[in-house]
Parts: sequence; C-alpha cells; structure tokens
Amino acid sequence: MNTFSSKRLEEAVNELSRLPGIGKKSALRLALHLLKQDKQNVNYFGNTIIRMREEIKYCKICNNISDIEVCEICANPKRDKSLICVVEDIRDVMAIENTGQYTGLYHILGGIISPMDGIGPQELNIDSLVDRSRNTDIKEIILALPTTIEGDTTNFFIAKQLSPFEIEISTIARGISIGDELEYADEITLGRSIINRLPYSNQN
Repeated sequence: MNTFSSKRLEEAVNELSRLPGIGKKSALRLALHLLKQDKQNVNYFGNTIIRMREEIKYCKICNNISDIEVCEICANPKRDKSLICVVEDIRDVMAIENTGQYTGLYHILGGIISPMDGIGPQELNIDSLVDRSRNTDIKEIILALPTTIEGDTTNFFIAKQLSPFEIEISTIARGISIGDELEYADEITLGRSIINRLPYSNQN
C-alpha cells in the first residue's frame, strides 16, 4: 500500500485510478507528471475535461456526441438520408467513419441488451429508432452491433420492433469474428463488412 506524503496527491491518484485501464501505479505516474507541468498547462487540462462534461450535447436525431443539437453527420446534406446504421456507442461510429466506406446516417443505442448487467431495452435508445423508422425516406437499417450473444439478442429485439415498417433490415457481414467489438476491427475488414452486408433474415 502506498504511503502518501500529501493528501492532495493521494486524492488525485485515487481519482485517476478510477479511469478505465488505469491502476494505482499508473495513476501515481500520471499525477507526478502533472505536478512537473506548468500550472497554466495543468489548468488548461483540467478545464478542458470540465468543459467536455458540461458542454457536450447528444444529437437529438441519432444520439451522437456533439457540440451542437444536431451533429455534423446528421446535418451533412451529402449523407444518404435513406440509410441508418445502428451501433452500440460513439466508438463504433468513429471506427466505421474511419473506413470511408459508409455514407449514410447513424443511430447510437448507448449499449446493448444485457440482462446480466441489468440493461434492458428500456435503457437503450430503441424507441427513438422506431420513431425515426416512421419516416418514409428511410429505406434500409443496418444492424452493426457486436457479434456476441448480447449483440444478437439486441438485433432480434430491434428487428421485431421494426417489423411493422416496410424497411429493409440488414446486418454487417461476418467478416467481423464472433465475439469481436467493432472498434477493434481493422478498417479494411470493417469496411468490407459494411459493404457486403446481408439481409437480417439470412442470419437466423
């Protein structure tokens, strides 16, 4: 157990160690690094984190993280408004955008159905997806969720909710290995999985 000579240092280490993938040793190293920096730089660093938490918005259309009410993707007139790609979170949007192979819109669920974690359909942005699907301009919805049991369960639930609408429902091709998260897939594989997507009914 670390013995701190400063209560303030201990508090900083405790807070930093709460970040994903950061243990106490890494947190101490980061805290000591910050202590060596100019106060102006550290103030800017801290204020940037505070501004991010206080000022970031969620797009009222797709739930993407944004600085304004409608994100740049939804507001872009060059995007294909007839196509919606359903993903788990913002990291998946970034991964797909990096492929340069997709020009439609997105819908971010904010998670996937996972009873073990206490996450049901009501905790996700599924109702807003159903509302968007009432728009007759939408022709296809791509389910680009993790190839896990939880991802497949979420796909099934969404497909059932969208069944009343005359919309083509497809899923990304299984170029993504079973159990893989989209954010860890290489860009070429992910791009091909989007391009070579399959009708959802063929996956069951």
